[in-house]
Amino acid sequence: MITIELPDGSKRPFDGPVTVADVAASIGAGLAKAAIAGRVGRGADAKVVDTGFRIEADTALAILTDKDPEGLEVIRHSTAHLLAYAVKELFPDAQVTIGPVIENGFYYDFSYKRPFTPEDLAAIEAKMADLAKKDEKVERRVLPRDEAVAYFKSIGEHYKAEIIASIPAGEEVSLYREGAFEDLCRGPHVPSTGKLKHFKLMKVAGAYWRGDHRNEMLQRVYGTAWATKDELQQYLRMLEEAEKRDHRRLGRELDLFHIDEHAPGLVFWHPLGWALWQNVEQYMRQVYRDNGYLEVKGPQILDKGLWEKTGHWDNYRENMFTTESEKRDYALKPMNCPGHVLIFKSQLRSYRDLPIRYGEFGQCHRNEPSGALHGIMRIRGFTQDDGHIFCTEDHILDECVAYTTLLQKVYADFGFTDIIYKVATRPDNRVGSDALWDKAEQALMEALRRSGCDFQVSPGDGAFYGPKIEYTLKDAIGRQWQCGTMQVDFNTAERLGGEFVTETSGRAHPVMLHRAIIGSFERFIGILIEQHAGALPAWLAPRQVSVLTITEAQADYAAEVAKSLQKQGLRVASDLRNEKITYKIREHSLQKVPYILVVGDKEKANGTVAVRARGNQDLGVMPVGAFLERIADDIARKV
Repeated sequence: MITIELPDGSKRPFDGPVTVADVAASIGAGLAKAAIAGRVGRGADAKVVDTGFRIEADTALAILTDKDPEGLEVIRHSTAHLLAYAVKELFPDAQVTIGPVIENGFYYDFSYKRPFTPEDLAAIEAKMADLAKKDEKVERRVLPRDEAVAYFKSIGEHYKAEIIASIPAGEEVSLYREGAFEDLCRGPHVPSTGKLKHFKLMKVAGAYWRGDHRNEMLQRVYGTAWATKDELQQYLRMLEEAEKRDHRRLGRELDLFHIDEHAPGLVFWHPLGWALWQNVEQYMRQVYRDNGYLEVKGPQILDKGLWEKTGHWDNYRENMFTTESEKRDYALKPMNCPGHVLIFKSQLRSYRDLPIRYGEFGQCHRNEPSGALHGIMRIRGFTQDDGHIFCTEDHILDECVAYTTLLQKVYADFGFTDIIYKVATRPDNRVGSDALWDKAEQALMEALRRSGCDFQVSPGDGAFYGPKIEYTLKDAIGRQWQCGTMQVDFNTAERLGGEFVTETSGRAHPVMLHRAIIGSFERFIGILIEQHAGALPAWLAPRQVSVLTITEAQADYAAEVAKSLQKQGLRVASDLRNEKITYKIREHSLQKVPYILVVGDKEKANGTVAVRARGNQDLGVMPVGAFLERIADDIARKV
């Protein structure tokens, strides 16, 4: 007798071993038809399995459908195999390599004698649809390693044979077959190809075999798959909107920045882009001042020995740029925290001084792979709004609660109100005792509870020196961006000898709270550009007002208006060219300037301006003073 416990707590007895599909059928025909896979077991020991998985002992079981996140992942993984099946049908000489699930979809890498064309992609997608309609059963079998190597060599799939040969001798591997196609895979998979209905191939890119540039360049075909047609169409519409908002395109069109081949992964800021940067920096500098942070500045290059003490050299070496001088090794800092400890320990501190909050707009460098670089979102040189709070254990909760409130206010000012909270816990590779990790993790969770924030736990995603809260914001089209962090660190200050005098005249090491709100300035500005589709609110816009003349006769008056606005601290440009006013209005509108002021003979005579707001809104004629009141209100309310 076997007892299966279902998610609602009910239990079902069976006379003997039973499959996931059998359990689904015993519940109802509708569930049996909808079943994609099963989740067997409880808690961290639970695993997702095929509907054909045989259960031989008492356990918990959840039947997964396409409405479950795990079910959707199985669909995407199975669609990757369907892609490989279609490629082999159309291009028998192609060899298949690997095909994992990624965010919102999947990819599969192929070795083929020529590049796939857009026409090839369309043909492959059509073949996938034909194969799915056949509703062929997906079947699993297990082979000893050496038999599997021989099998894939016999059918000419040498990449698969190489993958299997790297598995220890004596082990077994699982294979999945659908129709004429069989592939190496751990699974699980959908029960039949008819479950795969809503997918689209997106693009082809290059990828080195096993990620090594010394190996062959393969062709990586990307695709997306969804549970319903509506979800697929919604995702494709989001991609279209994302393309319109792409910060790289808008950066060029609005003349904000560029990236040059002479400095890969680094940004050249143009005057308007640097004005935007300064708006963000000055706002964050005021945040420092208003919340008890002391702004500091540390050096770019630090001795290798310091990074060895902190553990970065052992845990982060491959991402660090290094240099040498007078037979001494140095590294460009990938982060600011060790420098702040050195500032803290430069003089004797008392418990009465704590908490001490340092803030730095610190420039960091990380040796990111060239294939991972993406506009200004992921680069090799960046600046952080990096802060470190040196405190005692008793301060942790209050500091974390205050920080979360501050972060919410900052994000709201920039136009983000939807925030996701996650607590990333201890990774396998870490420093410090389990007791300290327990304290740190519990402190972060309790801080979010006190802030009234629902949160998720991300096991194993913490930094090597401490757990962290990850603050992820949602943008205008639903994309998620992880920006802010708060990390509790019991280790780094101790490793570098930072200490303070206690109330009993002893010595103790401070707890170090690592925090950043916007994170990388470059990345956050890229997010802002995409959030607002380049139409930044007046308080942030690099150019807030353009003053346009109708004829040359108003040039002096336009210059006078522009000067008066600039004296009020506004960022203003004048367009005195002898061009048609409709042409000039269109040009400045395309530059997404919040306000365009048009001056003709009447405006000049009456000391007024004709005001147009972004979005082709005609606000009429008003005195310059009235316009100043309007834009000042916009800036104050950050709208």
